[in-house]
Amino acid sequence: MEKMPYQIGMEMQIVSSPATEITTTDWQAGLPVLTGKQVVLRELRVSDAPALCAMLTTDEVARFISPPPTSVEGFERFIMWAQHQRRAGVYACFAVTLRGFDTAIGIFQVHDIEMGFQTAEWGFAIGSPFWGTGVFQEGAQLLLEFAFDTIDVHRLEARASVQNGRGNGALRRIGAVREAILRQAFLRNGRYVDQVLYSILKDDWRAAREYAQPALPQHVH
Repeated sequence: MEKMPYQIGMEMQIVSSPATEITTTDWQAGLPVLTGKQVVLRELRVSDAPALCAMLTTDEVARFISPPPTSVEGFERFIMWAQHQRRAGVYACFAVTLRGFDTAIGIFQVHDIEMGFQTAEWGFAIGSPFWGTGVFQEGAQLLLEFAFDTIDVHRLEARASVQNGRGNGALRRIGAVREAILRQAFLRNGRYVDQVLYSILKDDWRAAREYAQPALPQHVH
């Protein structure tokens, strides 16, 4: 999700909707804590702003995504915007942390493209000190489980700049299918760049998960 649903200044556009227009589910009231062997995904907190600012504004992280906030205060506004969008049922953004180490080192996010999350887009940004450590792989599996099992997404899309070799490789490794080249689909630093469109379908993901599970031992009597 290189073109983030949040853009600087969007928090000024928030207009509270009447409660009757929002159908509340458990995740809209508050995101669950998703726990893996080394990674924990949890709700963003305003107190995460300093850590996210340090991790996500470096040149190597920011060069392939929409410009992130440039200050701690900017990240605080982003986190409040994310919480509002989660309550509205259109967006979920998790802080990436490590077990036993609650400092945010990145984010995973998913937002609806079609109303009701039949089709959604997801993305991630992780601090470069944690690249190549397995954090993305495990965090992605947790996010996919949330998207397909909790939100009940049917089709999950992701985009990566053609030049983003690391991002493209990461998406392929978790089973995302390359579908198309989107010509000049992303404006970055005043220049339009091509993106690769990937997808994961719920049925394919569930089939792959079942195939990967070890068979139960057979008992012979």
